[in-house]
Amino acid sequence: MSREHRGTIFLEQAPVLSQLAFDAEQFVLRLAAPRCAAHAEPGTFAHLTCDASIPMRRPLSIMRAHPEAGWIEILYKVVGAGLHALAARKAGDTVSVLGPIGRPFIVHPERPRTLLLGGGVGIPPMVFLAERLKGNAHFRPLVLMGSEVPFPFRARPSATLLSGMPAGSIACMPLLEEWGVPSRLASRAEFPGCFPGFVTELAAEWLASLDEAQLAQVEIFSCGPTAMLRASAELARRFRLPCQVSLEEFMACGVGGCAGCTVEVRTAAGPAMKRVCVDGPVFDAYSVF
Repeated sequence: MSREHRGTIFLEQAPVLSQLAFDAEQFVLRLAAPRCAAHAEPGTFAHLTCDASIPMRRPLSIMRAHPEAGWIEILYKVVGAGLHALAARKAGDTVSVLGPIGRPFIVHPERPRTLLLGGGVGIPPMVFLAERLKGNAHFRPLVLMGSEVPFPFRARPSATLLSGMPAGSIACMPLLEEWGVPSRLASRAEFPGCFPGFVTELAAEWLASLDEAQLAQVEIFSCGPTAMLRASAELARRFRLPCQVSLEEFMACGVGGCAGCTVEVRTAAGPAMKRVCVDGPVFDAYSVF
């Protein structure tokens, strides 16, 4: 296991191509990191140096990767001095990028109805996974996102009819709409067109509208705060569905050496401690919750 990730994680000095600011101190950072872009998969992350004066890197999920153009995009919300420093980076600056790191989400052809749940800063992997699935006619992704602060995009009413959605829940992410991937938004902040509750509650309403044959085609993928991931696992149990979750954890090295991000996971051989950075961040929901 100590050698498994050798040769798959790359260190690059990545020029900043753009940095877009959104409400609630949220930013979308685009970096020229061709090796990371060529190998990134939905669910993997990058470990970034925010500033020369801050030695510890920050682990941030990859939201998009364009192998041909050689760039990656990172969505993050400013929390603490490190990300505050990262938010000050301008086009032309250089950021040290270590990535891609971690085990990605794995889709299964026998479960073509992929239900993607993203909460807050857990939104990026869902966008990445949706982009990978959008060109595959076999899969039918549905993306549900939740946030208690303004979304890091300008939501708009969806033009896509979607059965099983509560009346009035019409807000969507424009980028996903352009890709032809249906999406809906949830928030308790009373944003227009959003479902007035948690994203897992919105998911439960949609799942309850499906018959047994349709449910047999569903798999849940979830990323967000721990409470949301736990609710996702409970939702999966309720409807007897497979579920993969991407965990968030404090990290030091980010490459499996320090074991500072370990969590207890159930395995066939009994409980075991696994590193979120390289054994995850994606785990089977039932093994963690």
